[in-house]
Amino acid sequence: MACADPQGPDSRAAGLPVWDLLQAKANGLRVVVFADFWERETGRIDLQSLHPAWLLFGPALSGNARSLLTKRAGDVVFASLMLLLTSWVFCLVAALVKTTSRGPAIYRQERVGLNGRTFTLLKFRSMRVDAEHGSGPTWARPDDPRVTPVGAFLRKTRLDELPQLWNILRGDMSLVGPRPERVHFVELLSRSLPFYGLRHAMKPGLTGWAQVNNGYAASVDESAEKLSYDLFYIRHSSVLFDLFIAARTLRVVLKRTGQ
Repeated sequence: MACADPQGPDSRAAGLPVWDLLQAKANGLRVVVFADFWERETGRIDLQSLHPAWLLFGPALSGNARSLLTKRAGDVVFASLMLLLTSWVFCLVAALVKTTSRGPAIYRQERVGLNGRTFTLLKFRSMRVDAEHGSGPTWARPDDPRVTPVGAFLRKTRLDELPQLWNILRGDMSLVGPRPERVHFVELLSRSLPFYGLRHAMKPGLTGWAQVNNGYAASVDESAEKLSYDLFYIRHSSVLFDLFIAARTLRVVLKRTGQ
């Protein structure tokens, strides 16, 4: 077990009138670190002022064994029921994709998951088969010209995500978690955003706190904003929080907003 030096300075108190604040606390006033206040009020983590020690001595970033077991059991039940109830939708969407554009109905792509391991993510194809021919990996964005007319409908209704129920059942993903990103962009963002790798402390999700609060990320800056939501989720992950996010997701799907 690693222990912090009890005599060492606390980075959270650096530059503050500690004794005055301690006296204020003794008089009944509540003293709150700015990072904690900002996090509570915004539902995000302030990446600009984030210090590793604040994460190091905060809540566990991967959950305890009991919560992870409960989360996995919920994932299996949810994915099994949804696959059973939507089997006819799978057939209908697959036929629609196949008959309206050239290429396979199911699109397979390598994504980065728990602890940085890669897995094959499944989606109904919403883009042309040659979408990145000659350009290489490219950020997805709203009104993307590579998206087929049927693909645009599938994205708006989130039907393109249905095959990921298999990813959840297989254990690659969870219902709620950070969105799994492509290997190319993980390497790029890990170099640009110091805390980006912490997203992989938990399984990626079909939906998540960042997805219901933010739109498409088509740049490093926009990815940083989504990261601030992902880190908040990882710090506060719980069954109740997952249920809240699932309810928010349903509202987003019905309103056809978000990502």
